[in-house]
Amino acid sequence: MLLIAIGTMGLMAEGYHPGAVYPGVAGVISLLLAAYALQVLPVNYVGLALILVAFALIVAESFIPSFGALGIGGIAAFIFGAIMMFDSGIPGYGVSKMFVISFGIILGVLLFLMVSFILKLRRRGAVSGEASIIGGTGRAMQAFTGKGKIWLEGESWAAVSSIPIEKDQQVKVRAIDGLTLLVEPADP
Repeated sequence: MLLIAIGTMGLMAEGYHPGAVYPGVAGVISLLLAAYALQVLPVNYVGLALILVAFALIVAESFIPSFGALGIGGIAAFIFGAIMMFDSGIPGYGVSKMFVISFGIILGVLLFLMVSFILKLRRRGAVSGEASIIGGTGRAMQAFTGKGKIWLEGESWAAVSSIPIEKDQQVKVRAIDGLTLLVEPADP
């Protein structure tokens, strides 16, 4: 069970970060060792299929906005598949239920952290481009009425204002015209 989990996660990590090499190598070796172990142990293929579906659902959770539904389904499929996989009735050829439940809880915690991180990123808003500049607050680099320069997000920008702006005064960006910002004083 552990070899299948490590192998699948290693190949997923290699797929997300091509060229990392180590996760892919560890994943392939783990899956090959798991395949060898599956030849020796009596395997229920429905349990194995449930485990593969579980990992597919957990990966899909990263790409589809289901707010945890796919991940919870994946964890449930993993727990049921792991319990069913080696249920042969032969003493000593089973999987520890405590191991399966512990691994399911670890997957659940990782899934919860991933979903909370994604939701936090979603609330963050734009961090680049026009959407991050409009409404932003900068500082006037010089006193001006009409054309001047402001400092915004670590860059010097050409700015235009119909209202007089003093040096070091906070300005708010209202619009963008090419590479020129249309600004007004931030404080009324």
